[in-house]
Formats: sequence, structure tokens, C-alpha cells
Amino acid sequence: MAQNLSSFVEIQALSDFTMHNLPYGIFSETPDGNKRVGVAIGDLVLDLAALETHGLLQLDETIRYFDQPTLNKFIDSGKANWQKVRQTLQSLLSADNPTLRDNAELRQQAFFKQNTVTLHLPLQVPGYTDFYSSKEHATNVGTMFRDPKNALLPNWSELPVGYNGRASSVIVSGKDIIRPSGQIKLPNEDRPIFSATRKLDFELETAFVVGKATELGQPIALEDAWDHIFGMVLLNDWSARDIQQWEYVPLGPFNAKTFASAISPWVVTMEALEPFKVKGPTQEPKPLCYLEENVANSYDIHLSVEVQSPKSQQTDVICETNFKYMYWSMAQQLTHHTIAGCNVQVGDLMGSGTISGPTENSYGSLLELTWNTTKPLTLSNGEKRGFLEDGDRVIMKGYCEKNGIRVGFGEVSNKVLAAKSFRFTEKEEASYETV
Repeated sequence: MAQNLSSFVEIQALSDFTMHNLPYGIFSETPDGNKRVGVAIGDLVLDLAALETHGLLQLDETIRYFDQPTLNKFIDSGKANWQKVRQTLQSLLSADNPTLRDNAELRQQAFFKQNTVTLHLPLQVPGYTDFYSSKEHATNVGTMFRDPKNALLPNWSELPVGYNGRASSVIVSGKDIIRPSGQIKLPNEDRPIFSATRKLDFELETAFVVGKATELGQPIALEDAWDHIFGMVLLNDWSARDIQQWEYVPLGPFNAKTFASAISPWVVTMEALEPFKVKGPTQEPKPLCYLEENVANSYDIHLSVEVQSPKSQQTDVICETNFKYMYWSMAQQLTHHTIAGCNVQVGDLMGSGTISGPTENSYGSLLELTWNTTKPLTLSNGEKRGFLEDGDRVIMKGYCEKNGIRVGFGEVSNKVLAAKSFRFTEKEEASYETV
């Protein structure tokens, strides 16, 4: 790890966006303005399209990689260009390099305050897959809804369980979440009712971005999988637990998961995360040979969830956990995803699954934190929560820190809005019964 890279840009001590990070995103000066690629540095956005125009970041004489509304074109240019751009940016931002430092006119054109621009969904997401790779989370859910002695199904320890999600409803941090409605089966009723969900939940996750496409029928070998991963984002995989409980047998999640999956606007590259690699949990039984991995395959990423009630001026930290607890690695997930011949595309998003740790305050969902409302949380203002209520804001944060070097993800933050009204004959109850 390079130590103490210094920049002429002022960077606060606890900033997520240091010289060691330089995550990519899409921004515009106004909500409807020209979208282009930017990099976060301190509290600023560096306009890569401006650098490209001035010949400081030119990868091809005929192709504009950074005057683009998504990151896909740049990502698709390949790993050699990822490395080249990162090195070039670290050089241009260095305190010792006068190219940007001493060019006031160019700095005026290339730098924007983050709080003055609009951040957009950074990717065109062709496909979205969500895994189920936290042993602690899977065990908690299995204990709650099945026999505690057999909380994990037999296949869970043999393969990375996942499902194909809905790419069209992947959204960026800042977009409001409309409470979903659907079929709910109440315990005292013979048939389901139509209702807004009473059990709206978050799921603390990360997701990786596929950086290299494959052909149909061509699996990705485990030793090659890391070359197909561009970077990571924070992910809130929003869930309607009561809709899910009724619909998920026999084919798994559907409407309970399709209404929104929110990601952070900055994509942190795998190169930036490299110094924070750690060995994941011991896997027993030993995976089949195509999934056997004997390298440092996880990351020490500190994660947290905060909830802000509409009746409170402050947030409450309700969960603190770490990515390193994940049982299945991103490489194992990607290899298993493609082993039957499924092709992947640049920009595909692969969710980790809910990240829960071994302690009660490290559970990555309200379902677990409140044990399905049997142990409601008490917020600092005295309010109780079993699940989320209208007006609640959920904020997820993540960062790595080692030897004084910090690399962070920023946050993914969304507010819950009331459900839409439907002119159906079924009677809808006003109360959400969240506790």
C-alpha cells in the first residue's frame, strides 16, 4: 500500500474520498444537465470529460469515454485502461504535479463541489442478481421460520444461493421509496388480502459490478473471476417481508423485491480495495473443485445502518457489521453464476445478500434486529420500530481503514413514502401494524 499520497486538493481527515480511493460516478451540474463521468476527491467532483477534452486523459483519439451518461463505455474499455486512468489521476492530483495545481482556469472547469451537483445512477444495469451469502443471516432467517436445528438448507453450504432480480428497479441513493402493495396472507384469514406492506425492511448489502463480458455458454473459471469485477457499491436491497412470506414458495422472491434496489452513487474500484483484502471464513464442507478458493478472498469493510424518523432531527445507528463475515466470496458467486453457461454483461450488478455478523447489533435487516417484531427497537426519541414506517429515512455507510489510509463508499440513503392508493373493491386497513 502506497503511504500518505498527498494532493493539492484539501481532503478532510475522515473523508471517504482520499487519493487512495478515487471512485467513479456520473454527475451533472443541474438535475437535467449533461451527464458525464466524475471522480470523487475530498468534497469535490473531478470532471473527467473536461480532462479528456484538454488531452490529459485521452485513451483513444476517436472515442470519448468520459463524456458519457454511464460508466459502461469506460468499464468496457478494459482492465489496462482502468489501471492507466487511476495512475494518471493520482499523478494529476498529486501535490507535486503542477499540471492541474497551477492551472487556475482548468481547475475552474474541472472541479465541482459535490453538494452542488446531481449524482445519477452510475451504470446502465443490464442484469441484477442477488445472492444469499451470509451464514449468520441465513441461519437467523432459518431459525425464525423453520426448525432451528435445521436452519440452513442442505444446499446452502455447497453453493452460493442466489436469484435473478429486477434490473429496471435499481435506483441511486436519494430517490424516495414508495411503500409497495401486494398480496399478504394474515394468520387468521383463509385467503390473502391486498394491502400495503406492513413489514417494509432494508437489507444491508454490497454489490459488485461486472467489468468484462462473456459469451453464452462460456463459464468464468474461479482463477479468472477477479479480472471480471470492476468495483463495488453499497446496496440496500429493499424488501417487503409479508409479501415475500406469502409468495416465495415455491419459486422464491418476486414482488417483495422488485419495487426497489438502491445503490450508492460512487463505484469503488477493486484496485482501491486491494490493500484491505482478508481471508474469508473457513468453508466446511470443502467446496467442490470449481468453487475451491485458497487465497485472501474477502475485504475488511466496516458497514453501518442508520434510521431517521420523520419526528427526529438525528439519526440512530442500529447496525454495525463487516463485509468480512460473508461466507461465499464475490469470485465464487460469479463463477457459480456462470457455471451453467450464463453470460454476463458489462454493468451487471451482483448483490452480496444481507450482511449480518455474529452479534445482535450486527444483523443487517430489521427482520433480524427486531426478530420479526418480537424485540422492537427503541429509537433515541422514544419511538419504537418493528419495521419501517412512512417518512423514515434509511442511510447505509461503508469504509475501509488501515495504517492511516481510508477508502470509503459514501452512503446510500432513501426515504420511505406512503403507498399508492388503488381503486379496488378489497378493503384496505390503514394501520401498518409495524410493531
